[in-house]
Amino acid sequence: MLVAFSVAPSVAADSKGSVHDAVAAAVRVVRASGLPNHTDSMFTTIEGDWDEVFAVIKEATEAVGAFGPRVSLVLKADIRPGHTGELTGKLERLESALDA
Repeated sequence: MLVAFSVAPSVAADSKGSVHDAVAAAVRVVRASGLPNHTDSMFTTIEGDWDEVFAVIKEATEAVGAFGPRVSLVLKADIRPGHTGELTGKLERLESALDA
């Protein structure tokens, strides 16, 4: 499965509204997990089975929780049993279709 998620404190840590330190703490958890992942400006996508992906998301959410009393978490999942390598495979198929 692929899960794209965004997690951040609901209250910014500074007067400019920046939450990058909290988001960095979450991304560190994801990268340390060893699961395939990709981070862009809006979401981090992680690939693995249900239990391992959601364990990482829970730990990342807890890491963000250290930055404030309230956390916002948004999830989108692609659940496709029997398929792996979809973090890059889906994009490769899209690029191939665009080249056709």
